[in-house]
Amino acid sequence: MTLFPGVRPIHGDSVHLGVGTDTLHITGDVVCQVVYQSGRGYFELTLPDDDPEQRRSLERHGQYVVELYRAGESLYVSPPLTLISTRRTSTGALVLRGAP
Repeated sequence: MTLFPGVRPIHGDSVHLGVGTDTLHITGDVVCQVVYQSGRGYFELTLPDDDPEQRRSLERHGQYVVELYRAGESLYVSPPLTLISTRRTSTGALVLRGAP
C-alpha cells in the first residue's frame, strides 16, 4: 500500500470516501495524485460523477478520507483531508482537491 501518492497517478477501480459519519462507495475509473500549485502540494482525486449528491455531500462536510482500491486490493488510504475545491473535467469527471 502506498503511504502518500506522488505526482505519478495511482489508478483504481473503486474508492470509499469517508464523509462525516457516511461512507460513499464509488466505482469506475478513479485516479489520485499530488499536484503542485504555487509551491504547495495538493491531493487530487478524480472520480466518475454519477450522482450530484456526492459533490454536495463533500462540500457540506468539508473533510473526507479516501480509501482507493483496485481489484479489491487496497492501494492507498489518506489522512483526513480538507476539501479545497471541486471541478469537472471536459469528460464530466469530478475532481476533488484537498489538503491534509
